[in-house]
Amino acid sequence: MSKMSFSELIKRNEPTFVDFSAEWCGPCKMMAPILEELKSKVGEEVKILKIDIDRNPQAAAAYQVQSVPTLMLFKAGNVVWRQSGVVPAEYLKRVIDQHA
Repeated sequence: MSKMSFSELIKRNEPTFVDFSAEWCGPCKMMAPILEELKSKVGEEVKILKIDIDRNPQAAAAYQVQSVPTLMLFKAGNVVWRQSGVVPAEYLKRVIDQHA
């Protein structure tokens, strides 16, 4: 399977969860184990992406990411949920379930 681009991934009908983060961001590092836990809860039904805003400034600018971590849930190319800061996996699972 070829690698899909960011824009292709977020246009899928299945939810795509995106964590906009940065290497230098302390709270972003706290999200790593939370995202692992989330992946174990949702399995393959949701694609989980981590986007480094310093390596992908155009993606960060396109979605007006002002602070990190900024978490977004995309469905069919639309942002259906957005929040900044560290969020527990249980809460993220509920958000995904609401939009699945």
